[in-house]
Formats: sequence, structure tokens, C-alpha cells
Amino acid sequence: MARIAGVDLPKDKRVVIGLTYIFGIGPTSSKKILGEAGVDYSTRVKDLTNDDVAKIRSIITNAYRVEGALRTEVTMSIKRLMDIGCYRGLRHRRGLPVRGQRTHTNAKTRRSRKR
Repeated sequence: MARIAGVDLPKDKRVVIGLTYIFGIGPTSSKKILGEAGVDYSTRVKDLTNDDVAKIRSIITNAYRVEGALRTEVTMSIKRLMDIGCYRGLRHRRGLPVRGQRTHTNAKTRRSRKR
């Protein structure tokens, strides 16, 4: 079981897909990381050697902001928008769609009461 950035990667998936389970890493950055580490995309997570996992882990810790640090940054960005009182901040504060979607119909999940 490979554990990178505090996340257990699923054993039976390919490494390209498995890395996307880490918050902040998508398919494109996953391929870029594996290219730098010299790991084949079609390799399964369970078939990774300890050296491969160490290479991937070091690349992620040095070049990417993932998991807790990224979540904190996103939260602080939203909080900043709310504090300065800009339009996007007001939409966040009211729990309405932020990116210009219509609310007359649709947007039920964003507008309705949280249970």
C-alpha cells in the first residue's frame, strides 16, 4: 500500500489514476509527476517499488501544494473575498452560485437549506 501526502492510494488502480486521489493533483499533473519520476503510467500501485514511491513522494513534496496546505489556502482565499465584501464574497456568504449561473430555476443544491 503506497501512502503519499497522507493519502492511501488504491492498490488495484493504475498509478496515473491513483495519484488523482490526492487533493490538488489531477490527471495532467499526475502524468507530469510520473514523467519526472520515470515511472510507467500503466504500472499498478501495488507493483510500485519503494524507490518509485520515494521518488514520487519527494517530487510532490518539493513542487506541489497538496492536501492540508492547499485546503487551507483555498479556504483563506474564500474568506478574503468575504471579508473585502466583493461580489463573489457576498455570493459565498449567502450560499448562492458564485460563477454567474442562474438561480431562478436550477441551483437547488446551492440554494436549499443544508441538512
